[in-house]
Amino acid sequence: MPSRVEDYDVLFTIGSGSYGRCRKIRRKSDGKVLVWKELDYGTMSEGEKQMLVSEVNLLRELRHPNIVRYYDRIIDRTSTTLYIVMEYCEGGDLSSLITRCIKERRFLEEKFVLRVMAQLTLALKECHRRSDGRGATVLHRDLKPANIFLDIKQNVKLGDFGLARILNHETSFAKTFVGTPYYMSPEQINHLSYNEKSDIWSLGCLLYELCALFPPFTAYNQKELAEKIREGKYRRIPYRYSEELNTLLSKMLNLKDYLRPSVESILQSRLLADAVAEEQKAQVRLRRKSAESAPPQKPAEPTCVTAAELRLREQALQQREKALKEREQRLEQREQEISVRERLATEKLDRAENLLWNHNRQQQQRHWALLDEDLSSGKKKVHFVMEKEHQTEMSRQLIFKKLQAANMCDQTLKEGQTCPLKSRNILGLR
Repeated sequence: MPSRVEDYDVLFTIGSGSYGRCRKIRRKSDGKVLVWKELDYGTMSEGEKQMLVSEVNLLRELRHPNIVRYYDRIIDRTSTTLYIVMEYCEGGDLSSLITRCIKERRFLEEKFVLRVMAQLTLALKECHRRSDGRGATVLHRDLKPANIFLDIKQNVKLGDFGLARILNHETSFAKTFVGTPYYMSPEQINHLSYNEKSDIWSLGCLLYELCALFPPFTAYNQKELAEKIREGKYRRIPYRYSEELNTLLSKMLNLKDYLRPSVESILQSRLLADAVAEEQKAQVRLRRKSAESAPPQKPAEPTCVTAAELRLREQALQQREKALKEREQRLEQREQEISVRERLATEKLDRAENLLWNHNRQQQQRHWALLDEDLSSGKKKVHFVMEKEHQTEMSRQLIFKKLQAANMCDQTLKEGQTCPLKSRNILGLR
């Protein structure tokens, strides 16, 4: 029998926004405290309704200790309201925790940050590598502190899959522009296709903010923020945190998506070894506890069926493991091809720069050689275009002076010819 609104008591409103309201409720049947999201689908467009249906279906399928658990959905057609009943997280969200740390002027301990990193990575692993054998990759696409919740034991719960997208094939890439700008990957900023490595970038931004208490990329407007994300430069996290943590964050915030680590690589890092081992032990204890609390089943005929199901699951897991290995090989081959292309491009650029430098050097040597020839021949030539008019003027003055000197010589010669005639005339008269 489907649930009704009357089956729950509303305690108080936790928050509200453009999507609707979030309220704390109590289930009347057993008194369990839960929370529901009230969404008015009457004013939604078809695209928004489809996104809402996708979120409900995702929440129903995802079962993990570090993902907010889905319990039920109630559709009230009279008020066109959808109620999504989910797990209640008493510890609030990471955004409130960061705000509290800023107000109290204190940093979070590295042990807590590593625990959050391990739990969030395990949650993303469930999304990126589905354990149910379906093989469909789920991208969250909106990882930010406000969407990460804490329970009463300070365990992380990944929630708000409203912008999530399912990739049904290994080579599928999303292209839509969604998410929160502060945590958006460079490929999303550049409107390029992206995959699960985009969630790794957002996870790196989120963990950076847990350490530094502010995002790695900040700006006063979205255009400036986009430029900073494309540039990829940010300050180091405070030195109270280890160099290993800083190095892992820098790998997650690599501008090239294929160089960012996968969820498996992050979980296998030496930095998270203790935290991951502790989480795995906790999950084993939780499964054991749930198995003990479950009612005993009759070990009769279903044993054969269970064995057959186990064999089918084992075959599905083997096929999935084989597909993952093939995908890793393709990614490695792609990384090698890209590195070869980068090396060839760098070599071409170096050769072009060397050719340009040699050409400039030869031009300069030729110029100095011509200048040395002019100086050695004694010719007072100046090879500058700016002094051409000055040379013309000097040559004119030189010619004018030579003409004046010639005229003066001519006049002197004429005076020398008239002097003997005068002397002869005087001598004749005498």
